[in-house]
Amino acid sequence: GERLRRMAVGKGLTIGVDATTWWNKRGFGRFTRGQLGAMLAEPRNHRFILFVDQEPDEEMIRPHVEVVRVETSVKVTESAVANGSRKLGDLLAFRRATFGRPMDIFWFPAVYSWYPINRNVPSVITFHDAIAERFTGLVLPQLRGRLFWHLKTWLAKRSALHIASVSDAARDEIVRYLHIPKEKITAILEAADARFQRVDDPRQLQAAREQLGLPLDRRLIVFVGGLAPHKNLAGLIRGFAAAVSETPAMDDVDLVLAGDPKGDGFHSNVEELHALARSAGLSSRVHFPGFVPDTILPALYSDALTVAMPAFSEGFGLPAAEAIACGTPVIATAGGAVAEVVAGAGLFFDPHNAADIARAIGLIASDKATLTLLKENCLPRSAELSWARSGSQMHDLLEACAR
Repeated sequence: GERLRRMAVGKGLTIGVDATTWWNKRGFGRFTRGQLGAMLAEPRNHRFILFVDQEPDEEMIRPHVEVVRVETSVKVTESAVANGSRKLGDLLAFRRATFGRPMDIFWFPAVYSWYPINRNVPSVITFHDAIAERFTGLVLPQLRGRLFWHLKTWLAKRSALHIASVSDAARDEIVRYLHIPKEKITAILEAADARFQRVDDPRQLQAAREQLGLPLDRRLIVFVGGLAPHKNLAGLIRGFAAAVSETPAMDDVDLVLAGDPKGDGFHSNVEELHALARSAGLSSRVHFPGFVPDTILPALYSDALTVAMPAFSEGFGLPAAEAIACGTPVIATAGGAVAEVVAGAGLFFDPHNAADIARAIGLIASDKATLTLLKENCLPRSAELSWARSGSQMHDLLEACAR
């Protein structure tokens, strides 16, 4: 097998990729741009055929890349969401586009945008997590969305030669909730984009706060991500309220929940969060700045006391990797993917226990020695995560699976 693989690599493979998620604003958009972007930049000697449903990004325009634009009625980033379902005609348009081209292997960077392809071409699908299976009611509250999702994942996992995942924790969750054998799944860690570096310029830090309408004189605990029930932001607000009442050092600390309040097509519980902050008497100290553009996100991370990741489950937790790349420690759910990602650059808690969340918040707000130690661990850990390494491992996997 190894000799055949080397021969195949010698002449280079033709790798088909569903690149429609490149434009997604959430984690798997970042993932696609990071991992696929790294592979296009270091192509070995492979050819890529990218299937897209909008104008190609300039990073895709390269000598070894063919871009196939598929005309659809709705873009994938608008249709393949919690309550959406993609039109059959759009799926068939992608299927037809892939049928006409000889390929050695096909890769879907997210099961979210899966469609059926030629059965003679082996496929690898990246499953980022099994959150929709584990917390179905929180992620897919409507029956129609649920049925479409379960049908799609069932068809996708049956069709795939191999599954990629983004952490060992995600792999274990996929084994348990999607009943895929562990040996059929390879975990390849994600990384933070190169733009995430420490920002020290006080003018940039202040400008970011002003743009987001945040107070200039407070220390900030920051959450970045979807404002969705499985992210456990209600638990974070309760833990924050408990820390405020118990720890004098919390007097100058506010909480920032940054994310698109409409959820970018995913289920959101933002009204409940506002109500919870009000009932705790903390409306003035819990901020909802909305979606934070990448231009100022590194400044927001760098300026934070800590970045909080309280979700019941994360496949990887990209904001955690981005935070430590900016030198900011993380407080997060114990035993999950984020703990795996940040290692010694974080403090961990039981997400179901507000008192335990309060303990982690209070410690980071009041104990300088702990904070200093965590900060010192951020950049060395961040250096171990890179998209180049992640892309190289995906290359290896696709080569191993190619026919």
